[in-house]
Amino acid sequence: MHSDKKAKIAIVGGGVAGSSVALYLGELGLDVTLFEKSKSLVNGPPICHLHAGGNLYREISDEQCVTLLKESIELIRMYPQAIDYRPTVIAVPLKDSGRPEDLFVRLSILKQKYQEMIQEDLNNKVLGEAEEYFKLFYKDEIEALKKYEIVQNPQTLEEWMIPFAKNIDLEKIQYPVVMVQEYGINIFRLAATLTLSLQDIKNTKVLTNSFVQKIEKKDESFLVCYENDGVAKEGLFDYLVNAAGFRSGEIDDMLGFERERLVEFKAAYVTKCKSFENSWPEIIFHGQRGTPQGMAQFTPYPNGYFQLHGMTNDITLFDEGLVRSTHRSSQPKLSEKFLQKIEKGWSSIDVNKRTSAAIEHMAQYIPIFANAQAMSKPLFGAQQIPGEDASLRAADISFEGEHYARCEIVKASSVLNMADAITKKLIKLDYLDKTSYKQRVFTSVHQLQEESIQKLAEDFAECREYPTSLAHRSFSTNRGEEL
Repeated sequence: MHSDKKAKIAIVGGGVAGSSVALYLGELGLDVTLFEKSKSLVNGPPICHLHAGGNLYREISDEQCVTLLKESIELIRMYPQAIDYRPTVIAVPLKDSGRPEDLFVRLSILKQKYQEMIQEDLNNKVLGEAEEYFKLFYKDEIEALKKYEIVQNPQTLEEWMIPFAKNIDLEKIQYPVVMVQEYGINIFRLAATLTLSLQDIKNTKVLTNSFVQKIEKKDESFLVCYENDGVAKEGLFDYLVNAAGFRSGEIDDMLGFERERLVEFKAAYVTKCKSFENSWPEIIFHGQRGTPQGMAQFTPYPNGYFQLHGMTNDITLFDEGLVRSTHRSSQPKLSEKFLQKIEKGWSSIDVNKRTSAAIEHMAQYIPIFANAQAMSKPLFGAQQIPGEDASLRAADISFEGEHYARCEIVKASSVLNMADAITKKLIKLDYLDKTSYKQRVFTSVHQLQEESIQKLAEDFAECREYPTSLAHRSFSTNRGEEL
């Protein structure tokens, strides 16, 4: 850092974006203050997978998919302790208008890109061997796997496919089925990793239970007025990072900045099926978003717990759940019924109704899953999307002037590109040395002990009223243990 400038950085919002920027800049030696209104870090919309290649979304461009692949590999390298190292199966239902072959060109592009990244840096080999980035399984192969016993710690793609072969209604899907190295990300372990890491960085201050009430521009500085544990306080900062998630528009409005954005309220549902207390891959049944046959997503956790998404308006999506900013305000206005869910929680009637719909939606492909039960409130929240394209998935940051950054990630994997862009701005302002760009040394993360992460992740799950099994790694393979 330049010797005659001691920059003070304010970051508003302690989600995955704000917390990651705080970690990134804190490791570079900057004076960082992170403001989070909740009592712990990394709350918000449900996160459960990396999108390593964007294969869950047929509607996005190949360019976005390549970006998501690169970003996901970087995120695994940054937060290896928060990753569930198990593959994902993608199946196309017979009723769907798409075909498995529609994915082949994209998968080949991604496989080649992954191979190139490994050749550039061997440390990028975090999704297994390049030749196994994806594998096609035809019906006769899947039928043959039905005769094998389920393996508790699968080591091959075929072993991972056995639960699928034994339990899916194979007459309702098209062939081949794709297995791809798309891994999970555990939000509770990620929250624990960031919390513990930030505690170890002396020049970084984390203020939870802190609500930012007003921000004023003072020449090239920002006066942040906030309430911390009920006490009114203020601080002057040289640089402001808006990482307020779906409330980012409120910060823009305080400063008179105009920005087009969308906000979408979503939920995923926590279930348990006693018949399935074994190792599963994640499973995606493709479908058209917003229709009764929208995509169904089956995300496994230990001890028979599963997180379900169903891209229908009765499950994960909501009528009036997608709103836009206006010329009068950069903050899209969510309906009060969604804000009530965010601030005060769900009614048991809503939880049971939507979880039952999610179970029924999944049971059309996995019949025995009809016996699953709702186990907690949903994982839920609102997500901002910059611009007007609701299908946008690869996004990171925008700026206003030289001292204000607006974090706009849609997927968690974009956090490093976002932090790199902020670092570049800070170098230009002479707050950091040029050598800081893409330095990415996360000593505080990589020295953490597994026992500490696990304990705090369980505490977060329990405090947020979720089963502690959701804080456990989902069937980690040897590949994961080697990282």
